[in-house]
Amino acid sequence: MDSPRTSRRLLLSLASLLAFASLSTGLAQGASPDASSSAKTPTAVTVTQAQAQAAAAAVTFSDEFDGPAGAAVDGGKWLIETGDNVNNHERQYYTAGNRNAALDGQGHLVITARRENPGNYQCWYGRCEYTSARLNTSGRFTTTYGRVEARMKVPRGQGMWPAFWMLGNDIGQVGWPNSGEIDVMENVGFEPSTVHGTLHGPGYSGSGGIGAGYTLPGGQAFADAFHTFAVDWSPNAITWSVDGTVYQRRTPADLGGRQWVFDKPFFLILNLAVGGYWPGDPDGSTAFPQQLLVDYVRVTTDTGQPGGGGPITGLAGKCVDVAGANSANGTPVQLYDCNGTAAQRWTVGADGTIRALGKCLDVASGGTADGTPVQLYDCNGTAAQQWAVPAARDIVNPQANKCLDVAGNNSANGTRLQIWTCTGAANQKWTVTR
Repeated sequence: MDSPRTSRRLLLSLASLLAFASLSTGLAQGASPDASSSAKTPTAVTVTQAQAQAAAAAVTFSDEFDGPAGAAVDGGKWLIETGDNVNNHERQYYTAGNRNAALDGQGHLVITARRENPGNYQCWYGRCEYTSARLNTSGRFTTTYGRVEARMKVPRGQGMWPAFWMLGNDIGQVGWPNSGEIDVMENVGFEPSTVHGTLHGPGYSGSGGIGAGYTLPGGQAFADAFHTFAVDWSPNAITWSVDGTVYQRRTPADLGGRQWVFDKPFFLILNLAVGGYWPGDPDGSTAFPQQLLVDYVRVTTDTGQPGGGGPITGLAGKCVDVAGANSANGTPVQLYDCNGTAAQRWTVGADGTIRALGKCLDVASGGTADGTPVQLYDCNGTAAQQWAVPAARDIVNPQANKCLDVAGNNSANGTRLQIWTCTGAANQKWTVTR
């Protein structure tokens, strides 16, 4: 929840929780939201049915929040944090148990922010004025890569600040921001139609975070309905979406030479803050209580099992094909009539690879120039074999920041595939079937 802007030093009742006293994210001097976070919103695109299914995906974490009304969250999945947050100048006190985080008996988690102080809680500014809840999966679940998503309905009103985010599991050893932070979704009450997704790391934290905003069309407010917020995370690439619409993708190329710290385990966090440097404090227009409703939280990852997979179809409905079904290193990858053979069965793995015949789709010699051909090659973990498959139906090599492309827009059998600057043209659009 440390967005383009904030510092997260929460005084936790659980001293064993890594040094969460340094869950910071800048804005310590009241910086305004990073202008770049709203200035980098590319044209939205919609997830295809094939990608949404992510067929061979395995669920590695799921909480559907089923249970009786008033029940606390599953303690085997979530840790409840307590305390206040001086560094963000938030106004709430996070309480334990089910007082501010409870199931509603209808399949939702309800995190409630109230204007109250029944326990005479003390905050950085004196007697606390509000209560709320924050929970995380530290010590219970971490993930490296995959699809991380939550379906939620956010609160409304000046000073409200709901968030779904992740922190590097090594925060207790390296501190923040070296741990890295991935903000899947943040919303501040004065922007009812906009959410933000942001990366924080060494040299790009707080108000210098790398991110973008997504705004609903037609003046709709996120508080009016449930929406699904997700990141698709693979080596060297993270893609954000809202309701299946992709609005940004970030790679190491976006960091200006600074360190990419997102290839390690992260844990999940859900919270509803009240006030702070970024959202500002509640005012006379803010009604209480306010609620963040969470329908589910899920993490899925492709199984990547050998012998599985399916075709990748593109221009003229033809398939990505290994020439001659030859598994030798350097075999050209081409466009060809779909025929169901093993030479056209590709597995898109959570490790960022695309595999067939036991080998990887590879950019020849690790090239980054337009027109560099792709081939089959032994999987070796290099950037030449890393691919992002966003909902826009591009297949992107993040190292080159270029798209898988049918040379010359030629749909003839045997046309070589290459990388090329992404143009959005039909010869760069692919449907991945698992």
